[in-house]
Amino acid sequence: MATAKGRLMSANNFYNQFIDWRREAGLPPGCSPHGLREAAARRLAEAGCTTHQIAAITGHRSLAEVARYTRAAEQVELARSAMSRLRPNVKPVLEHVKPAEKMAEDSDF
Repeated sequence: MATAKGRLMSANNFYNQFIDWRREAGLPPGCSPHGLREAAARRLAEAGCTTHQIAAITGHRSLAEVARYTRAAEQVELARSAMSRLRPNVKPVLEHVKPAEKMAEDSDF
């Protein structure tokens, strides 16, 4: 990124500029460029991107670091995928639950 004067922005300059942008946007003090990078990696993982694709976008050099940020998103997707394989053989849980009004009708109380 470049400064307003067209010079290459240092990491420190970028961070300070980000803080100004954060304040202008009305975001809370805890927001940081690092947090945005991590959130981007997580959202890309949730969208089904590979670690290589994510690293190409976020600029990570280590796939292990990308994996660290995306592990939770990948675990959720793996769980969904696994449960979808069971669906043809398992009735949805809600079919076994009586509505509250039906329970009241059947009650001896």
